[in-house]
Amino acid sequence: MASLQDIQRRISSTKKTRQITSAMQMVSTAKLSQIQRYSKGYQAYAARLEAIVEHLVSAHLFDNADAKHIPLIAQRTIEKTGILVVTSDRGLVGSYNANVIKQTNALMARLNLDTTNTTILAVGGNGADFYKKRGFEVILEHRGVSDVPSFNEIRSVVKTVTSLYETEVFDALHVVYNHFVNRLTSEYRDVQLLPLTGDTLNAMGGTEAEKAELNIQSAYEIEPDTTAVLNVVLPQFAQSLVYEAVLDAKTAEHAASSTAMKGATDNAKDLIGRLELQFNRARQAAITTEITEITGGMAALE
Repeated sequence: MASLQDIQRRISSTKKTRQITSAMQMVSTAKLSQIQRYSKGYQAYAARLEAIVEHLVSAHLFDNADAKHIPLIAQRTIEKTGILVVTSDRGLVGSYNANVIKQTNALMARLNLDTTNTTILAVGGNGADFYKKRGFEVILEHRGVSDVPSFNEIRSVVKTVTSLYETEVFDALHVVYNHFVNRLTSEYRDVQLLPLTGDTLNAMGGTEAEKAELNIQSAYEIEPDTTAVLNVVLPQFAQSLVYEAVLDAKTAEHAASSTAMKGATDNAKDLIGRLELQFNRARQAAITTEITEITGGMAALE
């Protein structure tokens, strides 16, 4: 049985841990509120950009364009698949990283992907380290994403992603990440981002209500020509989707961190309660033993 001093040390240590996890929970909650306010403005922009692209599709501009000269919509034989994996740099986020990696491995199994026909683009250290150790080619690695990443911070990543596709480093690109639902829930998302298709439009972007706010006519006069216009609009659209995924994943990361730290704080509180009960029982037993010894000694003297 543990001594009273050992129990006291455990109580003191657990109380310090509870203070740390409680502080981390408050910090993560503050970061979550901050990024939610920032994301709200960007989501309005993303919804409008998607609405414009959808109107271009409905106006049959894609049909009239020469797909061979528009790399982002050109369909080609898929010999190598790129997977953009968005994870966190650190732990203490519950099952956030494990869920992305587990589901991504399931996606690879479903598509018959392995180290020979897959290339990894990693935002976040956990995903990069995991796939490096398993022999995958990691051609893009971005660590140290800030708590509220701006587009300028991620600009080099999103431009590199579209550039690698255009230069045929890979023939299709999936982006995988945790989508923020609410403070307690996130869900895994897998979107085939490139080549751009109607499914891409349905999988990402704003709500129907946000897109309905735009009253854009479906008839266009194009200058200088359809191909030139789409080669300007579509890269911006693809880059906005990559940034939106990173922003969404970072929001889910803060929520996961807040939830994990709340769970750790609650567990520490429960453990302290059990240890204090154990301490009181041990102290009561020690007092009872001392009284018994004193009573026995007095009886022996008589």
